[in-house]
Amino acid sequence: MIHSRDYPDKASLRRELRRQRGAMTAAQRRDAGQQLVRHALRHRLLTRARRIGFYIPANSEIDVLPLLQRALGMGIECHLPIVPGRRRKKLWFTRLGDRPAWVLNRYGIPEYHAPPARKGRAYQLETLFMPLLGFDARGWRIGMGGGYYDASLAGLARRRFLRKPRLIGVAFSTQQVDRIPRDPWDIPLDGVLTERGYLAIGRAVSTGSSDCC
Repeated sequence: MIHSRDYPDKASLRRELRRQRGAMTAAQRRDAGQQLVRHALRHRLLTRARRIGFYIPANSEIDVLPLLQRALGMGIECHLPIVPGRRRKKLWFTRLGDRPAWVLNRYGIPEYHAPPARKGRAYQLETLFMPLLGFDARGWRIGMGGGYYDASLAGLARRRFLRKPRLIGVAFSTQQVDRIPRDPWDIPLDGVLTERGYLAIGRAVSTGSSDCC
């Protein structure tokens, strides 16, 4: 586990987390992706929702593509993020379909540009699997610093009784931090899925029980 006291600010913590994540071998990444599927099925993370948001892994992020393929095979509506135009932060999500509609965004990450009817916002999803750089056992996360997920989920802080979407961070277990530095706008995760298990947290509690990490 990484100890936040060893890093004076979020920037230095992010650098260490990137280093840890980038040190994973190709074989470790392949195995981790398969383990995500096993733990997700064990904890019924795919069967509790019909509309689920995923992401295309980039920059050494843990591979959720096996999980995405399993969800598609189960007939679940699978949605992927689209980065908005410059100076905007709220992500769009498009439902995957049969026709090829892939383009690269300005970060070089594939996006699925479906017809407008398949386009929606994060709050329309039931579950959202989110990439991250680091997480702690209380459900706080640290992202890449772009602020896209923070902006897209900002409304959750004002919707105390609306539980959608359930937020599940996805990461290698080595990305766990003892205590993530918090900002006022941060929204806690409902759980964290790693290659070692699932950490259930919930927005109203500070600790969780799991077989994870």
